[in-house]
Amino acid sequence: MTSSPSSQVINQNFNCCSQSFHNNTKEVLLDKLSNTSTGFHDLTIAPKITYFYDRTTELNTLSHWLIDQNARLISVLGLSGIGKTTLVKQFVDLNLQHFDIIIWKNIKLSPSLDYILTEILTSINPDSILADNKLTQILNLFRDKKCLIILDDVQELMIKGQFAGHYQSEYRDYQTFFTMITETEHKSSLILISQEKCQEMISLDQELYPVQCLDLERLQDIEILRNYGLLEQENRSRLIELYEGNPAYLNLTEHSLIITESIKLRLNQIFERLSLIEQEILIELSQDNHPVSREQLRERLSLSSIDLINGLDSLNRRYLINIIQFDQILFSVSPVIREYIKVCCHQQK
Repeated sequence: MTSSPSSQVINQNFNCCSQSFHNNTKEVLLDKLSNTSTGFHDLTIAPKITYFYDRTTELNTLSHWLIDQNARLISVLGLSGIGKTTLVKQFVDLNLQHFDIIIWKNIKLSPSLDYILTEILTSINPDSILADNKLTQILNLFRDKKCLIILDDVQELMIKGQFAGHYQSEYRDYQTFFTMITETEHKSSLILISQEKCQEMISLDQELYPVQCLDLERLQDIEILRNYGLLEQENRSRLIELYEGNPAYLNLTEHSLIITESIKLRLNQIFERLSLIEQEILIELSQDNHPVSREQLRERLSLSSIDLINGLDSLNRRYLINIIQFDQILFSVSPVIREYIKVCCHQQK
């Protein structure tokens, strides 16, 4: 199999950097890890799970990818509040024994890649850090030990007000990092938790690139409402339908579709990330209680065909629209998004 030009450049740089890695430092680091029989786990900022609802299929999928296949880059994606972080934490709690090192980081708290790499290396052995070649040190660690690194809130690396998946200029080094994770031989894994999908999260050829993507769909388990003490049995399914099985919304409501201040704040943060084109499309889609076609949207909106296509694609990458395949492709938004836009538009008038 012929390596891609980018792979060759990365591998050449990696091999060059590897030669400059101090063997003594590496030996000290690995000796410390080998003396830790239970492994090294830094889950200080990982969430504590109060309830965990039926995600058995998703847990099995993660286990297959991470333990059986040794996938190097996995993204867990979905709308805010759908349970991405909870799912990953549940997997970690159940599978501590399969990894030598597990470290959980949140981009909101420390967005700099250099800072995150320094924290990871320092937490394992503060005496082993070299000022240069931290990527090389991390990849050497990934090759010698089975590590699991979780990066939460990866959407914070992306530019607000543009289509989904475009890195802010100061965080483009993450692209190199993610590429090296997939194209360099090692036995470790990186999990990205995000509200929007970037190109690095998409596997064009799973045989060539060990990248997997788990799109988290809504919960169907009515136990979530029973635990919140909500309604009689016959009304629970209706609430799940209205709120699209999103735990972050279901624990704040009562008898019907209501946009609480907490839900509004969560959706405000999502809406602020959108480009003007996406906002325009989303507002138009919210005018209908039924799905509409791209042609119908084109007739209603003063957008070029390319802007409409890109806007719909970006909204799909953010999990804000539903795509329905009948005789033609149709688009719709959830009842929560529709009601939120109506409430916001009413308040602005």
